Amino acid sequence: MRPRGVQLAAGVLCALVLGGVVGCGGGGEGGLKSAGVAPTAVGPVRLWPDLPPATDPPIDYGESDTERVPGIKVSDNDVRSVDAVAVVEAEVRAHPDTYSGGDGLYEETARAIRACGTAPAACPVMRPYYRDLTGNGRDELIVGIRMPDQQVGVRVYLAENGGLTRIMSTVDQVISVELAGRDLIMRVSSAGIPGYEYRTAWSWDEQQHSMLPTRDEIVRVKPGGSGPSTAPAPRLVSPTPTPTPTPAPAPTDAPALPDVPVDGVTPPNATVPLPVPARPSP
Repeated sequence: MRPRGVQLAAGVLCALVLGGVVGCGGGGEGGLKSAGVAPTAVGPVRLWPDLPPATDPPIDYGESDTERVPGIKVSDNDVRSVDAVAVVEAEVRAHPDTYSGGDGLYEETARAIRACGTAPAACPVMRPYYRDLTGNGRDELIVGIRMPDQQVGVRVYLAENGGLTRIMSTVDQVISVELAGRDLIMRVSSAGIPGYEYRTAWSWDEQQHSMLPTRDEIVRVKPGGSGPSTAPAPRLVSPTPTPTPTPAPAPTDAPALPDVPVDGVTPPNATVPLPVPARPSP
């Protein structure tokens, strides 16, 4: 008997030599079979190879901007110990007149946030969510802020060194926000192309120490039309818990099996049938 490695090498050699032949080793059942002609590989072609590289960086949209939240202490770096409304209120106090960028809020939204303590029903800060998005073994804090025109601000905070660092902030007309693994996926309405939506996956980037839009796509969701697109109310989707299987109930009307002696020994607590006396013949 040859070693397993020799057999594997022989099989690979047979496949390389015979290539398109139907079988190898006598063509018996279980042998190699051709998958047909493989398409020709087409490599990338660089267009305008003489085009000089850009010397000026593009416009900074602030995707990688991070900021320490002032005045917020996090015991044991546990984001569940902080109040999401208090976190957003601290940012509003630090940037009271900022209407654009990562800290930007509508004036009416900032005013409603400052009044969350006295008018909680009108507070635009939605229920917080928690998920380990950085891979550090601890949850991050995910906050949503309702804004006018069905827009939603989404912010993510990382607990470190006893405080909070905001590692993501964006505002858009959101259809939904979903968690998939360590990615935060946003579905956003497309204003210019009815029947389509943008889907952006935000992922943690260790080098930038922030969440970045690592995957961005435009997807068709319904037949195109000439009318304006209407986006449903935004919603935050929490991860679906894995259902716990429940054992199937035992059948109630099935006849019970009798205890059968094994090797002449009757099991304990077994019901032993009594012998029936023979009826005397007349």
